[in-house]
Amino acid sequence: MVILGKLKIWKFPFYVIAQFLGAFAGAAAVFGLYYDAFMDFTSGILSVTGINATGHIFASYPARHLSVLGGFIDQVVGTGMLVLCILAIIDGGNIGAPKGVEPLAIGLIIMAIGVSMGLNCGYPLNPARDLGPRLFTAAAGWGMEVFRVKILIPLANYIIYLLKLRVNTLNLRNFYLFLDHFFSVTASLEKKWKSR
Repeated sequence: MVILGKLKIWKFPFYVIAQFLGAFAGAAAVFGLYYDAFMDFTSGILSVTGINATGHIFASYPARHLSVLGGFIDQVVGTGMLVLCILAIIDGGNIGAPKGVEPLAIGLIIMAIGVSMGLNCGYPLNPARDLGPRLFTAAAGWGMEVFRVKILIPLANYIIYLLKLRVNTLNLRNFYLFLDHFFSVTASLEKKWKSR
């Protein structure tokens, strides 16, 4: 949003912190609501792997079949689809969603991406959506195991997320601007042709 000029740079840290805190609070609420069920299912032993694993309820963990390259491609494509769809909805030059329905449209897009692409990683398209609950589970009893599952999960993965998000945003913005320009030129040529 900063790159697109939709958010002032000085607001960005507050935006990120609010997202992390919101995700952390959401994970805490789920844990509190289902605490008895967690204790019954796990016999009080909270783990990320194994037959009674429950860490995946809060954060995204890669499937056993997924390679590092496959996980990276999965996240690049998923994030790219999300950014492109959001740009299409919020751009004033498009028909887009009716005014006031944009959040619902974006929510449906996230659901569609999750349903279609969630098998590999659980679609952690936003680092705040994944890291906030992961920090909560580390503090709530799952321990540091939440950061050690497979090679995709260490802190380096969050750096990849952030870099990928920036690269995707720039590339998709340029692609989107190209498409917008192409279709506007095509529309103006079509109007000229019809007026003859």
